[in-house]
Amino acid sequence: MPHKEIHSDALSSHCAYQLSHVEKTPPQFLPITPRWLSRFLGWKPLKAGIFRLNKVKDGENLLDVLISKQNGDDIPEGFIDYEPNPREYILTSVSSIVKIETRVSDIYSRPFDQVKEQLRLAMESIKEKQEYLIINSEDYGLLNNIEPGQRIKSRNGYPTPDDLDELIAKVWKEPSFFLAHPAAIAAFGRECTRRGVPPATVNLYGSPFITWRGIPIVPCDKLLVDGKKKPLNNRGKTNILLIRTGENKQGVIGLYQTGIPGEQSRGLSVRFMGINNKGIGNYLLSIYCSVAILSEDAIAVLEDVDIGHYYDYE
Repeated sequence: MPHKEIHSDALSSHCAYQLSHVEKTPPQFLPITPRWLSRFLGWKPLKAGIFRLNKVKDGENLLDVLISKQNGDDIPEGFIDYEPNPREYILTSVSSIVKIETRVSDIYSRPFDQVKEQLRLAMESIKEKQEYLIINSEDYGLLNNIEPGQRIKSRNGYPTPDDLDELIAKVWKEPSFFLAHPAAIAAFGRECTRRGVPPATVNLYGSPFITWRGIPIVPCDKLLVDGKKKPLNNRGKTNILLIRTGENKQGVIGLYQTGIPGEQSRGLSVRFMGINNKGIGNYLLSIYCSVAILSEDAIAVLEDVDIGHYYDYE
C-alpha cells in the first residue's frame, strides 16, 4: 500500500527534535573502579627503576644484652648480619598505543575533545591493569609472595568474624586494612548478621567502609572469585587479605618510577609518537610499577573463601 502522509496543524516533536540542543555525557567506561587498593597503599618513588630489599639473616633474634645491677660484668658483643643476596624488584612496564585518526579529532572534538577522552579512558584502563598486577602478578603480586606461615584457611569455608580475627593475629603490628572482593564482603556481612555483631562503619576518602575490630574492609574486584571479577550465580571461592602498609612500618609498599617524560600521574606517562602517512596519530601510554612486602608479617591471606553461603530467616 502507498505510504500515506499524516498532516498536522502543529509542529511535530520529531521535526522539532532536529533543532533541539542535546546534552551529552563524556564516554562512560564500565571497567573503571575506585581502585581503593592503590589509594590505601603506601607508595615509594624510584629514580633508577630498581628497588633492593635489604633484610637481616635472622629476623627473630635480638642482640644479647647485659641486665645487671652491679658493675664489672662483661657486656655481650655482637652485630646484626644482613642477607648477602637481597631481593631486587625491577619495575614492570605496562604499555599500550592509542591510535586516533586526525580527521576525527579535527572535526568531532566539540563539545568533547576526542584525543583527551581517548587518552583519559586509556589511562583508566592501564591503571586498572596495574592494580590487577599488584595482586595477581606471578612475579611480584601479593598473592604469590605471601609466606606459608601467613596463610590460613576458613574454619567453615565462608568468612566468619573468627577467621578475620585469625588474620589480625597474623598481622597484629599496626594492621592497615583488609582487602576483599565485594562479594566476599557481603558474605562476611551475612555471617556478622547471623551472629548479631553487625560491623561498624567508617568514612574514608568520602566513602563509607565497613570495619572489623576498627580495621576497614576495602573492596577490590581484582581479588578474583574462581578466576573472575564477576562471580557466576553468586557462587565461588576467593581470598581475603590483611595488609600493613608503609615503609616506616616495614609494611607493603607500591613502587613506581618518577620523573619520566610525559608524566601524567604516579608512574604513568603519555607520549605523542607522531602521525603516519594515513593521518593517524599515535600516543604511547606506559606505567611502571611493582610492589614489595618489606617484612613477612606485613600481610596475611584467608584462602578459599566461599561467598555463596546464605541463611533463611523467618
